Amino acid sequence: MARKLFLIGLLLLAVGIVPALAQETTIRYFTFSAAPDHLEDLDAIIAAFEEANPGVTVEVETAPFADYFTLLQADVVSGDAPDVFELNYENFVTYAANGTLLDVSSYLSAEAPFYPRALEAFQYEGAQMALPATFSTVLLFYNADLFDAAGVAYPTADWTWEDARAAAAAIRALGSDTWGIFSPVQFWEFYKKAGQNGECEFFNADMTESTLNSPACVATLETMVSFMNEDLMPTAAELSGVSDGDLFTSGKLGMLVTGIWMFGAFAEAPFAWNVEVEPMLNQHANHFFANGVAVSATTANAEAAAAWAQFMAGSETAARVRVASAWELPALDQPAYFEEYLALTPPANRAAVFAALENPVTPPVIERQNEMQDAVNAALTRVVDGELTAQEALDQAKAELDALVQ
Repeated sequence: MARKLFLIGLLLLAVGIVPALAQETTIRYFTFSAAPDHLEDLDAIIAAFEEANPGVTVEVETAPFADYFTLLQADVVSGDAPDVFELNYENFVTYAANGTLLDVSSYLSAEAPFYPRALEAFQYEGAQMALPATFSTVLLFYNADLFDAAGVAYPTADWTWEDARAAAAAIRALGSDTWGIFSPVQFWEFYKKAGQNGECEFFNADMTESTLNSPACVATLETMVSFMNEDLMPTAAELSGVSDGDLFTSGKLGMLVTGIWMFGAFAEAPFAWNVEVEPMLNQHANHFFANGVAVSATTANAEAAAAWAQFMAGSETAARVRVASAWELPALDQPAYFEEYLALTPPANRAAVFAALENPVTPPVIERQNEMQDAVNAALTRVVDGELTAQEALDQAKAELDALVQ
């Protein structure tokens, strides 16, 4: 009887009556963000996926961020790349450009609920080479009590940096130990404010030459350092080793440009505070720090791997697990998934977190990324320290960046 049933099973499989999903498939998933704090959360997402996809098993491999990309690159070079793996945006472009990633466009369901701009961030040469899994944004945090004391209206989504300057001056006038604003002068802020300018680009269209010393970029940098030059923002010496976050929680800083990851750190601040989207120069542009989920171009299980990538990045299960466990935020245009998150206070205006996704800006990326960032940061420091003008510093930085892209 057993032999007869076995032969019948083979016959059914041969004529296609037994569904393909009945075959056992194992997907290797490599991640840096799950360990050590969110392995149980990842297990919950995997369990839901495997229940919905009988016959597919997800095996997890983890590594700390400091080691992750060294290990991933070694696997890719050896021909043993994981089927699906996590990428931050800064590394995504490099992996997409060298043919490591599978175009998942044909596997993506039409109703995938990603923020359109977030989805576009993980496209390369018109192809969907990864899916946006999580994001963080940077906002303008403000001390409402200091605004009240200075008689200044709270920030709005329509604010420009000139509005912020006027508010900072009024708050600074409250006392010698009270500062108006802090917005770091460094690479990550510079490329974002370049996006707010709208005409400042780090490179030309074909990435063969830097345009970092253009009039628009010079004007952007001059705006950034003007808050310090006008004594509205403390210098490193005036901070005296106190972090910008600690200065804010002390109640001595009117506005701080920082990320939403600081919500928890500021939760017990002894004053009323809130957030708003960052002011603009000529247009809105907001940081989009993102981790994506990519499928290896060499996977032997493309359909199952792409299904897992979409489930991990775009399913309601994954979204609700992430939100409930504070494991970053999914880049999904589904307000219902975030109702509990939006109801939490402070800050009251958590909607600004998602409003920032409407105008995301991503960093310029080249093969010699770290060297570029170091060169730009060194140039900005020379301006902050008064050693060079913005034009002189960016002229020097342009020459260095030109050498990096040759």
